[in-house]
Amino acid sequence: MKKFGMIVLALVTATGAYAQKGVEDGSRYGHGEDSINTIKNISIYTEYYKTNNFLDAYNEGWQEVFRDAPLASVNTYNYGIKILRSLYKDAKTAKDEELMAKYSDELFQVYEQRLKYLDKLNAQSKNKATEYEVLGQYGHDYMSYNPRVQISKAYEILRKSVDLGKGQSQYYVLDDLMNVSAQRFKNKKDNDEFRDALMQDYVDCANYIDDFIALQTDDKILEQALKVKERIDGLFINSGAADCEKLQEIYGPKIENNKDNLEYLNKVVKLMTMFDCRSSDAYFKAAEYAHAISPSVQTAKSLGRLYLQQRQDTEKALEYYNQALELDDDSKSMADTYYYIANLYMSQEKYDNSRTALQKCISNNSSKGEAYILLAQLYAVKHDWSNEPALNRCAYFAVIDKLEQAKRVDSSVAERANDLISQYKKQCPQAEDLFMFGYKAGDKIEIKGWINETTTIR
Repeated sequence: MKKFGMIVLALVTATGAYAQKGVEDGSRYGHGEDSINTIKNISIYTEYYKTNNFLDAYNEGWQEVFRDAPLASVNTYNYGIKILRSLYKDAKTAKDEELMAKYSDELFQVYEQRLKYLDKLNAQSKNKATEYEVLGQYGHDYMSYNPRVQISKAYEILRKSVDLGKGQSQYYVLDDLMNVSAQRFKNKKDNDEFRDALMQDYVDCANYIDDFIALQTDDKILEQALKVKERIDGLFINSGAADCEKLQEIYGPKIENNKDNLEYLNKVVKLMTMFDCRSSDAYFKAAEYAHAISPSVQTAKSLGRLYLQQRQDTEKALEYYNQALELDDDSKSMADTYYYIANLYMSQEKYDNSRTALQKCISNNSSKGEAYILLAQLYAVKHDWSNEPALNRCAYFAVIDKLEQAKRVDSSVAERANDLISQYKKQCPQAEDLFMFGYKAGDKIEIKGWINETTTIR
């Protein structure tokens, strides 16, 4: 109180009897008698606020300060929000709809006024608020403390907050935006504008909640954010806004006009991937145009797999796999690409090409067990190398060598390798089959022909 008294004295000395409210002249407290009243009211309502006596705080000073001196203190808004939330809850408990509406409207006026004076309030505050933070809290309270929610207004507030905040948006704001957007679409499912907006809202909220989660260190908030992530997915999937046919119908005609718009193309790719629409024409076009604008190893590989799996177009698949190799400088990544190429050639029965690709794969990553397994399978297919059936079956010893090598370099493939070893052992020649050729267990034998390797007879 002594501090406030000194402020009052200084103001009176400076302004004399001249009186004017802060809301009128843009000053912090007003001038003259009005400045004295503002400081007195701050002192009174703050004491009530500290004891959680929110009704008296509201009636004994807060309203006057909020109305007459909007720049007096950031706490006018921070405290006002808490006061009006509490009074709204009390009115709701009492089932007093008139009071609920009154406190609700005043709560929203607090947000509107804070946004109006945001820069000036920030200039006098250590803890500065951003516009997206105030809008996000406003949107959340508009949904939570409001007996007459207007979906269109709620959407407008929340969408603006997320547009400004992006990955820094609070998890509950992202939750609210998806909820409102889904409701809006549900009310008018024939509205293509709302459908498109819901899809964009989903893409944004799904990305931004991941950003929020990645930066979160508070376990309780993280738990809530993870639940919100699930709700965001659920709200979109259950909205019925999209299936493959609808996505093709919406985006198919628009791809060509947006072929230079990477953001748009990536949105289409993400949505259609989520609904497993990767065989759709719109997906192919969007993915190819996006790759043309911003080619990367990953997009090239994805397109290679896409053409192979969805279109069985081996020529286009190879084209993109080779692009991936040209763009790549990571040996393990290149090994993976060579492995894809080897599989492709294997399916075409181009065994020489497949083995060449596998050799390049292994030279880039000698620990890739899958490559040795595929090489073993190639040997098994091309096991004939002589005119003697028993000697031809010795090629299966070389097959087993590769499978054993796969296990040694990569324990993750051990189970599969062991299964194949069990199968191929049955194809190996018996001792009596090799006796007439002068071979016995433990002898080395050169498998000539296509395989051209030396192995040991078991």
